[in-house]
Amino acid sequence: MRNNKTTFICSLILALVSMSSQADVYRYIDKYGHVILTDKPTHSGYKQLVKTWKGWEERKVFSKNHNWLKNQKKFDPTIRSVAKTYKLPHTLLHAVITAESSYDPNAISKAGAVGLMQLMPETAKRYGVSNRRDPKQNIYGGSRYLRYLLKLFNNDLKLVLAAYNAGEGAVKKYGNKIPPYKETQNYVKKVIKYYKKYRSSMS
Repeated sequence: MRNNKTTFICSLILALVSMSSQADVYRYIDKYGHVILTDKPTHSGYKQLVKTWKGWEERKVFSKNHNWLKNQKKFDPTIRSVAKTYKLPHTLLHAVITAESSYDPNAISKAGAVGLMQLMPETAKRYGVSNRRDPKQNIYGGSRYLRYLLKLFNNDLKLVLAAYNAGEGAVKKYGNKIPPYKETQNYVKKVIKYYKKYRSSMS
């Protein structure tokens, strides 16, 4: 039984590696507990998997509810104030917050990141954030981390965003390049897209 289980796990890993190099990977667990992997999902029960620095995870999705624009306006003064303190473009903070939480101060990821800028416990502690759900503290902590990363990676925004998503260690591990994690690569593109949009739409 143990050998069969081991064989199944190895086959599962090989399938993921093979599929990930060619197409998106989706997983479905049926009522019997069987795991089905495919690159062509046939119904909404399939969940897309992405390779992150923590391993394979379901893609994180935030829904833009009716409070999205309301919260953007609500937190804008704080975002601008904090951006000025740390000499960051307020449009960059808006872009990161949009990608991270869609302005939901109570957002929690499966990895345990919390708040507007999705701070992990270690990052919050590192930058003196005692309450990650507090919008102002959260923005301060995330902004201080961005300022640190900008200095660490010589203002290379793509590397900064990759480090914010996957960790500075992951960027260093791959020779100061964006790690080969689909989630991270998509994240960098998404934030830059929002950043460009806000630079032209926010005064």
